[in-house]
Amino acid sequence: MKFITTSSKNNSGLQEGTKLSTISAAPQSGGQTPAAARSLSPGHKVPNKKYFLWSLFSLSGFAVAEIISLSVPDSQDVVDTVYQLTLAGLIALYLGTAAFSFFDEARRVKFIGRAPFRFAMGIVLAVWDLLSTKFDILPLPFFPGPSKITSVFLDEYEFLLSNTGYSLRLFSAGFLSGVILGVGTGILIGWFSRVYYWLFPILKITGVIPAVAWMPFALTIFPTSFIAGVFLIAICAWFPVAFMTAQGMAGTQKIYFEVAKTLGAKQSYLLFHVALPNAIPQIFTGISTANGLAFTTLVVSEMMGAKGGLGYYINWAKTWSSYYKVYAAIIIMAVLFSLIMKVISLIQSRLLIWQRGLVK
Repeated sequence: MKFITTSSKNNSGLQEGTKLSTISAAPQSGGQTPAAARSLSPGHKVPNKKYFLWSLFSLSGFAVAEIISLSVPDSQDVVDTVYQLTLAGLIALYLGTAAFSFFDEARRVKFIGRAPFRFAMGIVLAVWDLLSTKFDILPLPFFPGPSKITSVFLDEYEFLLSNTGYSLRLFSAGFLSGVILGVGTGILIGWFSRVYYWLFPILKITGVIPAVAWMPFALTIFPTSFIAGVFLIAICAWFPVAFMTAQGMAGTQKIYFEVAKTLGAKQSYLLFHVALPNAIPQIFTGISTANGLAFTTLVVSEMMGAKGGLGYYINWAKTWSSYYKVYAAIIIMAVLFSLIMKVISLIQSRLLIWQRGLVK
């Protein structure tokens, strides 16, 4: 690993008024559109009739699930209203998406490309409903039907909302703390050789230790389980962010520093306008990795020590063998994790807009 510690001197030969421009690590395309960028445009047009048929096929799986739920009598004592409304909502959502995508060729291709998956998802729900709620073939309480699971969102929405809010507060505090500490640590390790000498071995040793292994220690020294959870999440997020930030800083090409120093750049400019921008792609790689690890740590810490949260809810529901409530909490977790990943992806796309068309 190579680390930049070169100090810069002012170039006295520079004319007054020379303005430094940020040395970007983005490859230059010489005014030509990269091949990957050209591939973003569909290679062929989708005829209206074909798009209409694929859209119907995409929705037909959910339509089948809806018809089965409405027409086939239940063998279990459940309320189907929430499940049926959920299916209707999905049909309306994808129908609206199909209408919105109709006027854009790229969106057309993207929408029909995912049509088989949507159809399969609807058929899976239909078969699951038949095997559980309708014919009572799957054993209870381990395999409840979709109607039983979705009914939880109505019956216990206040309790679920309270625990979801707790999880979001805990995750936000721990994850953001870990990311900030990780970026700061990575900058120090990647820029200063003395810090690298002393701190990088500690990073390698402590970073590979699972965060949950620190749980007895955290519950002992911190006054509340919430603060202990923040510490555990921050620890597991800190390592991948710090490691990838240091790698990104160290991987900055020497030519960028040479050009900046020729223009009279000082050490602080080299750090914040050359090395750090070059490390941003690696930083987001570390953040994405840390997100998954932090979410896992969140659930484990809530199940073992917290007084609230979705992990706590799962542990409580499991105690009473209410596995349909466990599945409901898992669905909420999946939605939350997907939304967080989407937010991270949007921020990354915004900051790394120069990569569009260069990185697939």
